[in-house]
Amino acid sequence: MTAWVGARVPRKEDRRMLLGRGRFVADMARTDTLHAGFVRSPHASATIKSIDVSAAKRVDGVLDVLTGADLGDPFLRSVLERDEFVPTKMPMLSGDRVRFAGEPVAVVIAEDAYAAEDGAEAVEVEWETGPVVMDIGAAVAADVEVHSGTRNCLVDLVMFDDPALDRIFADARLTIEATFTSARVSGLPIEGRATMAEWDDRDSQVIVHTSTQVPHQCRSGIAQALGIPERGVRVIAPDVGGGFGQKCVVSREEVVIAAAAMRLRRPVIWVEDRQENLTASVHGHEQRYDVTAAFDADGRILGLAADITCDIGAYSVFPFTCAVEPLMAATELPGIYKVPAYRARGRGFATNKAPTAPYRGVSRPQIVLVMERLMEKAAARLGVDPIEIRRRNMILPGEFPYTGVNKITYDEGSYLESLDLTEKKITEAGWYTERDRLREQGLLAGIGFSCFSERTAYGTPTMSQRRMRMTPGYDTAHVRMDPSGEVIVTTGTSGHGQGHETTFAQIVADQLGIHPDQVRLRQGDTDLTSYGWGTFGSRSIVIGGGAASKAAASVAGRLRKVAAHLLEVGEDDVQLADGRAGVRGVPDASLPIAELARVVHFQTHQLPEECRYGLEARESADPPGTFSNACHATLVSVDPETGDIRARKFMVVEDCGVIINPLVVDGQVRGGVAQGIAAALYERITFDQEGQPTSATLMDYLVPTATEICPIEIHHLETPSQFSENGSKGMGEGGTIGAPAAVLNAINDALAHRGAEFDHIPVMPEDVLS
Repeated sequence: MTAWVGARVPRKEDRRMLLGRGRFVADMARTDTLHAGFVRSPHASATIKSIDVSAAKRVDGVLDVLTGADLGDPFLRSVLERDEFVPTKMPMLSGDRVRFAGEPVAVVIAEDAYAAEDGAEAVEVEWETGPVVMDIGAAVAADVEVHSGTRNCLVDLVMFDDPALDRIFADARLTIEATFTSARVSGLPIEGRATMAEWDDRDSQVIVHTSTQVPHQCRSGIAQALGIPERGVRVIAPDVGGGFGQKCVVSREEVVIAAAAMRLRRPVIWVEDRQENLTASVHGHEQRYDVTAAFDADGRILGLAADITCDIGAYSVFPFTCAVEPLMAATELPGIYKVPAYRARGRGFATNKAPTAPYRGVSRPQIVLVMERLMEKAAARLGVDPIEIRRRNMILPGEFPYTGVNKITYDEGSYLESLDLTEKKITEAGWYTERDRLREQGLLAGIGFSCFSERTAYGTPTMSQRRMRMTPGYDTAHVRMDPSGEVIVTTGTSGHGQGHETTFAQIVADQLGIHPDQVRLRQGDTDLTSYGWGTFGSRSIVIGGGAASKAAASVAGRLRKVAAHLLEVGEDDVQLADGRAGVRGVPDASLPIAELARVVHFQTHQLPEECRYGLEARESADPPGTFSNACHATLVSVDPETGDIRARKFMVVEDCGVIINPLVVDGQVRGGVAQGIAAALYERITFDQEGQPTSATLMDYLVPTATEICPIEIHHLETPSQFSENGSKGMGEGGTIGAPAAVLNAINDALAHRGAEFDHIPVMPEDVLS
């Protein structure tokens, strides 16, 4: 009996990608397609006095130039139903004021992309520039307001305010005060944003092919902005080349391209270039933590207080709002550690930069960095081994389910086991000997750890606590077997590189007793697939896969009924395996599952009433969420002459519950760790004092290549979750969450004897040399 869950099945998607048969938005060709180019603000803050499009309309190939007024001034407004949140309007094309360099103010529609670019350059805009707010300090001071009347604070949440904290800090053996910061970064998917929209006259519907993680949310955003029913919009996500959160919000360009296609009744395509992606899309992770923590003489944490400020850019993104980062940070900061007393204030401040969105990991790379640095600082001050101090503070076996001071209940994890195994593995592999050898060669070298959990698969029981007007969480799947025994699965999740076509097929194949190659996943089409919330937040395999598992189990039940009738046995005696329905204990009594499907569809009159009329089922999943966990360790070297920092070894011991496909998990971990190393050592979005982007190309925004990323060794633990259908836990973001803290701790270990210490990322060579 073959079991597919847990098997290292090669990804079904890879063959078509490797052979160039993938179909992305930019690959789409339609007769009479028009091309769009956006006119963007060159200023970070300015009032628009006038827009003159007459010269642009005379450019050869330009068909039309549209401003916000031409489209009825569409806008989106995301809402958090909290008094502490200030909703703001985000115009799709700004008509009176711009709030960051790169903000779109008009769109040129032309016969080709070159004419669209030429036309965009010919649009004349009279600007009146204003003062800018370019960092959190200036935003807090509020001498200049990005949105009038807000004092730049769009969300201000005080949570878990324990009145005993001041006394705890005063009486503690050790009290640490520290500030931690992280730079603004970009998701930087290989495929940037891209949208092609076309009008379907027969169905009176605009069809929007777009590179998105959230097709149904995109449909809602377009419909709300344009004031049309959702049935008038069909969103299709073809192959999508990565997202990392950049495509889990509705972009203004998606709405504008849809509006242009509706207006012109011709297909319109827009494919952003890398400069637009770096400057005009969304960013994430620019945060500051002012933290106080108290410890007893044995290194046990007694209390924790944090003032968290997030630079959320110029607008609140739709539908998640600008509160996504401060909310996550304030709620989940304690992480895997048993913090008895806690206070957190999370604030989001508007600045004259591109908006921020739920970039991979949201605030968790930062909160893990804060807690892991606190453990290291306390260990150094108290003379406790830094690994031992983690053991003394983390949630231990026998303490699960554990409800923390933050009112979060953590399901069973392997926090201690993963730390112990990591320490054992790196010791056996000679990391400490290698560190000493590097030091003898004149390099600075250090080893760093980070231990963390990743809250995944937020269903509506958890998401509703945020009080979003649009509350994501559940997902629905439909499983249908055709007369030949092949299966179509539709899901509301929307993969963009995670291997869903393979992992969903493994889950369904196990339920139905067939081969994964007989299962096809259909996703990313709002007219064809079940309603769902897309793919983000490590949710798909738990929620979408859970729904598919339940629906497949329902179909399997129908198959057993049919087989029981045809084989004249009890339903409980029938098992589905290896493409056949057989009778337990009677090897010769079986029927091909394809034969059952044929009978159900073509000779249904021969079956009892309850077995007739197709083989299909629809189910939903809406779990409370589950926690995967991991321990990361890395060995870094620092060149004291150049300041160059290199990660030389990296180890991950991870636990994502039941592993659906180890190949896919390993790929996700490696990609995430590479992204985390990048955040720790290389990547940061920068601006000058006037708000001009100074990291607008890949010469300035340093994305590591294979040359900079060291080998990553991965070990798996499996603690099944009781909160998911198949025991799995989400794991898509874990690599990114743990790596920055491990790298930063390793750098500080390398520099410890020199009295230097860093509490920010990225750490650049110039930081070391200074």
